[in-house]
Amino acid sequence: MTLSVYSYHDASGFDTLAGEWNAVLRRSAADAIFLTLEYQRTWWHHLGEGELFILAVRDDGELVGIAPLFATNDPRGQRVLATVGCVEVSDYLDLIVAQGWEKPVYYALVNHLANLSASTWDVLHLCNTHQDSPTLTVLPVLAEARGWAFSTARHDVCPIVKLPGTWEEYLQMLEGKQRREIRRKLRRASGQATLSWYIVSPEHDLEAEVEDFLNLMAASSPEKAAFLTLRMRNFFRQLAIVAYDAGWLELVFLEIEGRKAAAYFNFIYNNQVLVYNSGLDWQTFPKFSAGIILTAYYIRHAIEQGREVFDFMQGDERYKYQFGGQDVEVRRLVVRRV
Repeated sequence: MTLSVYSYHDASGFDTLAGEWNAVLRRSAADAIFLTLEYQRTWWHHLGEGELFILAVRDDGELVGIAPLFATNDPRGQRVLATVGCVEVSDYLDLIVAQGWEKPVYYALVNHLANLSASTWDVLHLCNTHQDSPTLTVLPVLAEARGWAFSTARHDVCPIVKLPGTWEEYLQMLEGKQRREIRRKLRRASGQATLSWYIVSPEHDLEAEVEDFLNLMAASSPEKAAFLTLRMRNFFRQLAIVAYDAGWLELVFLEIEGRKAAAYFNFIYNNQVLVYNSGLDWQTFPKFSAGIILTAYYIRHAIEQGREVFDFMQGDERYKYQFGGQDVEVRRLVVRRV
């Protein structure tokens, strides 16, 4: 079987592949919102650096694989090919390969990379790859056959909760102390006439709600405030619009006395809840446990909506495990051309 590999080195590549990109993603084991055309294009526009390096693999015209990469020079002068999205804002990344096509597509990609001039790349860096990805098993074998060096390591964990059919079943999954604490906080919250929560819908002004979210996110900690540079804020603004238009965004707020106290910027994708980021005004309402209350409300809502998984995504913060999170690893695969 001989596959053809085509290269795209500017953003027009997204447009060229637009009609096929998400279709092959849905056929792959790597189907994640961070690999959709919408997300990839938004990330590249706002956060991308260097040269775009998209490789499309075709079998007699049919698109069966995409390697969404970009090239930069590291401090040692090495040319690094990394996955588009390869910073902390993209929780799951990978090469996109239609299931059943893994071996021939990876083989074609490795051959293509081997035939590129030595100045084109020195290191292939695939970050945030799910622990079950075939990339982690197939690609190292092919790299080793070429005499290239490779290494894999755990990058982070994503605590996830497999949701049961009812709220009571969910509570029974938790440790007794946490179960009692959630019930206590929800009883206390139900007695607060000034407390309410909502998910942003067409009746709201999305752009204004996103600004409120970003302000809450910055209020959460000095680290988050520093993280939200103008460039990053513009990325979140555009991502919210793109994800909302695609039906993937759930922007959630808890209000106390008419003032936003906590918020989540979440995605709904493949009937899973993906907790992308959060905001909390803990200084104004230090006694309300607003973040915990909103998390409980939202998990209950997700169960009622029949969602299958509640994914807290990257980070091992304690509260994720209090709500029943079980770790899934995301790994880093580095291939060095020798």
